[in-house]
Amino acid sequence: EVQLVESGGGSVQAGGSMRLSCTASGFTFDNYAIGWFRQAPGKQREAVSGISGSDGSTYHSDSVKGRFTISSDNAKNTVYLQMNSLKPEDTAAYYCGAEFIGGGPIQWAGPVIMDYWGEGTLITVSS
Repeated sequence: EVQLVESGGGSVQAGGSMRLSCTASGFTFDNYAIGWFRQAPGKQREAVSGISGSDGSTYHSDSVKGRFTISSDNAKNTVYLQMNSLKPEDTAAYYCGAEFIGGGPIQWAGPVIMDYWGEGTLITVSS
């Protein structure tokens, strides 16, 4: 059974930090790009940050570059998202997702079709 189990999330004040974790099971971690999407009320889900389980290449959206850092521990099948300098506009439901890429670099600059999703975790950043 495929699972993406998220942890972290909650409420934080603007300027604060938070870390999300996503632990994968049921598939070969190295064959997937894994990362985080977010969806704010009334908005479409958007890619935030991702990492290739194969070569460790990363993607960060322009809105989070320089503030968020994604990393992985392949031995633990876990991806981490360190979020610093959080802003109220980062408030959203954050979802861990996995895309089969069969090895190679992550390519999330364009449209992405994800194969698996976690249940999501809510992050609220207050001003």
